[in-house]
Amino acid sequence: MEQRAVRSVAVDTPYPTFRRPTLARNVVSTSQPLAAQAGLRMLLAGGNAVDAALAAAITLTVVEPTSNGIGSDAFAIVWDGRQLHGLNASGRAPASWTPEYFKGHKAVPVRGWNSVSVPGAVSAWVELSKKFGKLPFEKLFEPAIEYAADGFPVSPFVAERWDPQVSELRGQPGFADAFLRDGRAPRTGEIFRFSDQARTLEKIATTKGEAFYRGELAEKIEAHAKANGGAMRRADLAAHSNDWVGTIVQDYRGLTVHEIPPNGQGIVCLIALGILSNFDVADHPVDSADSAHLQIEAVKLAFADAYRFVGDARAMRVAPEELLDPDYLATRARLIDMKRAQDFGAGSPPKGGTVYLTAADAGGMMVSMIQSNFMGFGSGVVVPGTGISLQNRGSGFVLAPGHPNQVAPGKRPFHTIIPGFVARNGAPVMSFGLMGGSMQPQGHTQMLVRMADYGQGPQGAIDGPRFRVVNGLEITFEDEWPEATIAELAARGHKVMKLPEDYSAFGCAQIAYRLEDGYLAASDARRDSLPVGF
Repeated sequence: MEQRAVRSVAVDTPYPTFRRPTLARNVVSTSQPLAAQAGLRMLLAGGNAVDAALAAAITLTVVEPTSNGIGSDAFAIVWDGRQLHGLNASGRAPASWTPEYFKGHKAVPVRGWNSVSVPGAVSAWVELSKKFGKLPFEKLFEPAIEYAADGFPVSPFVAERWDPQVSELRGQPGFADAFLRDGRAPRTGEIFRFSDQARTLEKIATTKGEAFYRGELAEKIEAHAKANGGAMRRADLAAHSNDWVGTIVQDYRGLTVHEIPPNGQGIVCLIALGILSNFDVADHPVDSADSAHLQIEAVKLAFADAYRFVGDARAMRVAPEELLDPDYLATRARLIDMKRAQDFGAGSPPKGGTVYLTAADAGGMMVSMIQSNFMGFGSGVVVPGTGISLQNRGSGFVLAPGHPNQVAPGKRPFHTIIPGFVARNGAPVMSFGLMGGSMQPQGHTQMLVRMADYGQGPQGAIDGPRFRVVNGLEITFEDEWPEATIAELAARGHKVMKLPEDYSAFGCAQIAYRLEDGYLAASDARRDSLPVGF
């Protein structure tokens, strides 16, 4: 790609918001202010955008444990000033996870040791720092270690997410000792210290991850698994490897949208955009029933194909380019009936809980990075004496024989976390992303439609009300949608569901948008987000 500046973008937002974008030559935007400031510290120390992103990501494992931890998975897209790089650092199934291992189960468990695949986040930190970083690896850990050892005030959103999970996870091995104080979750503003995690972060920093995958920490993970009926072994951890996978793309209204290839669900956004390319979305007023209906139906069509055909890339019998074939997507688009909602099945293509952060620097480097436990605290399992909370990404597998996402040893599960990136005519436009399970590709799609079809700026695209396709005809809408729009959609057959108690179900977005001389960083009021810069 060629690097050229993007000269203008709408800075204002048509929606009520508690957030204002930050304009600067160096920016960091995350869901937690302390993590954003950790990234800023690296930039001020002479680091680049990758150093900033990694410091923010590591700090997020401390200050937002309700969404991610040391035992998370991660993906990243990096613009190095000349070209894009896509990193898949998601983990694989333990060697014991044959289909027979789960005999008698209707599904892979969502909590406990038998939901844990090999964690990849630590390997992502090591790999990204080695390939792109300027600062010493150990320095990236300084803010996180300080917060873990000395304590940090629990933010409002984190406190709201912490307490509701306690009753379900209290009995998971290691959870209560790690995350409860006097038998309860911390409240907003209380200082939370986690000395075990501080010591573990120091070991990861000084060994560049070796302690986690092959050393002392790996031994403790294996011992805890053995003691609690888990399959994870040191050999599984030692066998972990990352893949530089590039990106898959979809052109939409003059923009080239980049996502990480499967096993992730980024392809859902690209399919939906490819379907929407067959319509003049902007003919319909923003936030109108017609506009929303088109987007909802496109997203449903995209998910139908993804859930049928997507899994570990090595097991897929339908290639991503086949799912993105323009002629195929045109046939899918013709299934949309503007007068009624439908529950779509998969087509026949031609053969051929999460944290998101972004950082960009004055040298032109931009990072789009995401890491996640999956469901809040993930498996609920915490390795004693280490502060390592483990994801439940293994629950992303299915048990259906012959399905491309069927569980198997050494296989990657279908993944929800997806960083995004946009270019125009070969030049970088923005790094962006949104956390929130299956909301992620839906949020990507909705924000891009707001920007590409309706001319909204990054902050407006984030602030705009969102819908979430739940299942079949079931749709949930944020309160800010016009009542007339919701009523018309219900009349077309959309089953409008009650707003979920977990309002974070609509995700939390961050954007770093390239300007002529610097960036505009926008963040989401749905969490404690903060964009910072200098």
